[in-house]
Amino acid sequence: MSRIFETPLYPYRRSKDQDTVRAVRHPVVVVGAGPVGLALAIDLTSQGVPVVVLDDNDKVSFGSRAICFAKRTLEIMDRLGCADPMVERGVQWSLGKVYFDERQVFEFNLLPEGGHKRPAFINLQQYYLEHELVARLRALEEEGMAIDLRGNNKLTAVRRTADGAQLTVDTPEGPYEIEADWLVACDGASSPVRRALGLDFVGRVFEDNFLIADIVMEGGAEFPVERRFWFDPPFNRGQSALLHKQPDNVWRVDLQLGWNIDKTEESKPERVIPRLKAFLGEDARFELEWVSIYTFQCRRMEKFRHDRVIFAGDSAHQVSPFGARGANSGIQDADNLAWKLALVLQGKAPESLLDSYDLERKQAADENILHSSRSTDFITPKSETSRLFRDAVLDLSEHFPATRPMVNSGRLSLPSVYDGSPLNGPDCEGMPSRTRPGAPASDAPVSGGWLLDRLGGRFQLLTIDCDVPEHLEIEGIGVERLALSATGQEELRTRWLGSAESAVYLLRPDQHVVGRWRSFDREAVRSAVLRAVGR
Repeated sequence: MSRIFETPLYPYRRSKDQDTVRAVRHPVVVVGAGPVGLALAIDLTSQGVPVVVLDDNDKVSFGSRAICFAKRTLEIMDRLGCADPMVERGVQWSLGKVYFDERQVFEFNLLPEGGHKRPAFINLQQYYLEHELVARLRALEEEGMAIDLRGNNKLTAVRRTADGAQLTVDTPEGPYEIEADWLVACDGASSPVRRALGLDFVGRVFEDNFLIADIVMEGGAEFPVERRFWFDPPFNRGQSALLHKQPDNVWRVDLQLGWNIDKTEESKPERVIPRLKAFLGEDARFELEWVSIYTFQCRRMEKFRHDRVIFAGDSAHQVSPFGARGANSGIQDADNLAWKLALVLQGKAPESLLDSYDLERKQAADENILHSSRSTDFITPKSETSRLFRDAVLDLSEHFPATRPMVNSGRLSLPSVYDGSPLNGPDCEGMPSRTRPGAPASDAPVSGGWLLDRLGGRFQLLTIDCDVPEHLEIEGIGVERLALSATGQEELRTRWLGSAESAVYLLRPDQHVVGRWRSFDREAVRSAVLRAVGR
């Protein structure tokens, strides 16, 4: 069984900052070396921004925690240089099955169309993701990038200032102080930064508890590689259950427990094992790797940006685990923030550009909270009338496909489209909705590989059967051209042209569409670029 979460991966090392009389100032300090903080640090340093990452631990996360990583997250990880080992190790899946009592009522495919580099989802323990991110960070460090991951550096105090933040950090050798032009809190749901600043969440806490158990079980051939969700199963009557396969013969089991329980007692092996045997069979042989009990929460901060202190991931928003929206949304936070913060630090964009991070990612959080709340209400009806309605929907879904969209076992994570963003430029009639302004770029096979492998990290003009200059320089913002032809490329035509014969797309560094036209208009592109950087 893997024990990488027991081995120090970034052990404490004394930094030069601990030997100075005055606090050293850094452009960006990230608090938290989980997936969100590491992804943000890698993205920033890849764009030339020096970063210090503080973490009170020196290891990857204990237990699997987040395990379902969506296609969009894998695309972001491709851009950061981490996706290949994730996909090679992970369990790939796109099929989900829904059960009511003992019978399967229907199944669904999350990626029914072909022509995508990455699968709909992979299952991979969070500790493996963090391991790959740390490896990538170390590789960038060896290349001379200014990135400093400090383990066993615990943030104990934060003071906001007019031009940044002052931090007190405790270490095995005592405390020291540093300053930051920008502080980004990626320090989880209990965020010490959020608490230190007296900030809190708004939203709902649901009166229900769920047991989450990761077990190591050899074999398990009767449990195929797919997402399986049960409503009111015989082994957990009146409740729900979820089963996922992970690498290394690790299986994730979620069992609904109800509200009035003793969490400490229910977490003990003598309580957990009988529940799992009722599910898996009395003859099942397994070892507990990780057990936790969680309460559904759908909450967020009122603002993600507080002057020069910015919140991302679970420190900014929380959703129920069903739907795999937590870690995937947090990675998209980092994806949205990095290029904007880099431009601000490079003097190419005003600080007000970061208000769009707050707006766009709050919109995404609200969307995730809405879906997560609806899932929770469907999974755990709060009245007898609601339960009767849910059970009727489940019964009908077995025979009437039109009712299946009403079944909500956790709407699975999809990337947010920033409709209405102030950064969006013009749209063009007749082109596909899936690649409208605000949408993430849709992958497609192109000559020599995949479209998304050629996008990201800078502003680009994607041109399809249209003449455009190879490079534009717009008031300090470089825009590179990627020229493609739709001839013989049906997926590219369907996803990017629609009824148009040619197209020009302006793409942001995070691969989201800014604007689109049927032909090149220099002044229109110039205006859209300046709008996209908040100028």
